[in-house]
Amino acid sequence: MADTLIPSNNNHTVDPAVAGLIEGDQTYETVSERLASIVLRQDRHGLPWWLLILIGFGGVNVLGMVVVKLLFTGVGIFGNNMPVSWGWPIINFVWWIGIGHAGTLISAFLLLMRQGWRASINRLAEAMTIFAVSCAGIFPALHTGRPWVDYWLFPYPNILAMWPQWRSPLLWDVFAVTVYALVSILFWFVGLIPDLATLRDRAENQYAKLVYGIACLGWRGSAEHWQRYENASIMLAGLATPLVVSVESIIALDFTIGIVPGWHATIFPPYFFAGALYAGFSMVIMLAIPLRKWYHLEDYITPKHIDWCAKLMLVTGLVVLYGYIMECCYAYLSGDRYEISMMHYRQFGPYWAAYWLLILFSCVLPQMLWIPKIRHNNAALYFLAIMVSIGMWLEKFIVVVVSLTHDYLPSSWGYFTNTFWDVAMYAGTIGQFILLFFLFVRFLPVINISEVREIVLRTSRPFRRNHASSTNSDSVTEPAGITSEPVE
Repeated sequence: MADTLIPSNNNHTVDPAVAGLIEGDQTYETVSERLASIVLRQDRHGLPWWLLILIGFGGVNVLGMVVVKLLFTGVGIFGNNMPVSWGWPIINFVWWIGIGHAGTLISAFLLLMRQGWRASINRLAEAMTIFAVSCAGIFPALHTGRPWVDYWLFPYPNILAMWPQWRSPLLWDVFAVTVYALVSILFWFVGLIPDLATLRDRAENQYAKLVYGIACLGWRGSAEHWQRYENASIMLAGLATPLVVSVESIIALDFTIGIVPGWHATIFPPYFFAGALYAGFSMVIMLAIPLRKWYHLEDYITPKHIDWCAKLMLVTGLVVLYGYIMECCYAYLSGDRYEISMMHYRQFGPYWAAYWLLILFSCVLPQMLWIPKIRHNNAALYFLAIMVSIGMWLEKFIVVVVSLTHDYLPSSWGYFTNTFWDVAMYAGTIGQFILLFFLFVRFLPVINISEVREIVLRTSRPFRRNHASSTNSDSVTEPAGITSEPVE
């Protein structure tokens, strides 16, 4: 069967795999100029950037205030009590880790699948991953109450013969998150190298030229450099992809190894994994929509990118909905009076509003994404992404707090109320994320220049689908950093 060929602006036919991934009359020069100028020209950053930088800086100061108060007073400043020894710190830790997972999926898994649509959003998704993990790491480091001995969690030359407690879920989290953060940073940096060389060559400020020149590690764009770059990218993508599954599964096992009603379920690892992707894709949409508007990136982050992110958010949302249904079935059909009591307590107890808001935000409202007009309406899509993020935070609240306040013995039942310091620390990490992300937008390319050039190449040359051409296109990748125009 013959494939449908899509006409391009120069009377050629465009590869259907990249149709709609870039708009306008684009060349290598226009791509490099428009994307590099965001970094190299100060006037490209308007009032929204400065306002968000101030908000982020204020949030970081609030976070510093909470940390100082915590170190001098102790974890008693939080709402943690007995039986809720895990409160907002663990809730926020799991929520932030989940947000970072969509970045790795877009960057690593879609690279392995040779999906060209990742080119315009993979860089911001990778940065989102790193900054979200940096926010998540604060909570397990501080909620122990003695952060000055957190080095005990790592295997180190142990002259005190106090070996790490490998049965502790806290230790699992440290190893999982540390490995995930290191691989994500390496993957992000390797992808930056060709673009850092572009900034080096275009920078007029001598200090900027020196900094970018050192950071790009002597990149010259030779065939040997491109081969090593692609090999390193594929290898790191192969490492990062299973880490997406393993990290969230390990965090889920923090709960499932306990015998607390509502936790001890085998569905938790895939359920947490889907929820992490769900929250992550909502954050990608929340970042991509304003960025394409403020920096006039509509030609590179096209409606097709936003639509596909919305579809992936819908798919992962359906998996999460299935997990909620299974939780109810496990409880009410188990015949276990403790599980039945726990589920009834979630739905009709003192925290009933949080549970039903969770269902509304995470399950009901996102079903509007079945409607194409909603997916193509940026305002409606942005609203739904915010609702999903709130809903996924409420999910962690229900799992952690409600399960702990209502376990086996009525004498052990309690109630949890957060404090000002709980909210302040959470708000501080949001400020940290905003500050780090928009500093990244200021000093590094928010869109992968070299990969977008490759999309330009594939939309500029004739496309013919036959056995020989498809074989060659799969086995030979033209360097995306070539600066000459494609021959027609």
